[in-house]
Amino acid sequence: MSSSHAKVAVGASKDSSFLGGRIPSEIEIMAKQLKDLDQEMFRKILKAVVSAIEGKDCREAMKVIAENAALPEERLSYVVAGMYRLLKEALRIPTSSLKQEVFKEDLRELRIPEEFITDFASVVFGNRRTALEAVATQQGPRLPSLKDFRWRVDVAISTSSLARALQPSILMQMKLSDGKAHRFEVPVSKFQELRYNVALILKEMNDLEKRSVLKIQD
Repeated sequence: MSSSHAKVAVGASKDSSFLGGRIPSEIEIMAKQLKDLDQEMFRKILKAVVSAIEGKDCREAMKVIAENAALPEERLSYVVAGMYRLLKEALRIPTSSLKQEVFKEDLRELRIPEEFITDFASVVFGNRRTALEAVATQQGPRLPSLKDFRWRVDVAISTSSLARALQPSILMQMKLSDGKAHRFEVPVSKFQELRYNVALILKEMNDLEKRSVLKIQD
């Protein structure tokens, strides 16, 4: 091959799966249960699952599906659980990071029928995505946020430990959005260690954002 037409790529041949390194068991089981499933029934189940993600009561819809579907109850439950997990996993990733073709390719690797892949993509990348993201964010677990933070440097004059006498320490007080307050003391040496590690992590995050796959092209 002529060197002028040679192309070398370092890195993976495709973007990593949006499901991560290990596919959730609910999704793996669902993919197997979709074989020979009627597309009309698939869409009815998908519509009910999307309604559940939106926070709507879909019990009546699921009851109707269960009564009219030519599916064993166990198989239907596997399909519903897998759909729900798949959509939740996809919706937590911004569309700027999750590309539609990568999403579809990941589902193809699970051997999900192409017509079902199109329906999944229409939910994840369609007009309802903004509303689904908003509901998912509100429903997701949250930790209390930092409301107020105060600190001061203190020097112990009198202490039972000679090693700590006249050694400065940093006293910190944190107030959280749930109303709780936490007070703790950090030796200066540990604070410097914390500061260094935080700076190191920020640098590594910045390096990862700037890093791109190396390509040599003609």
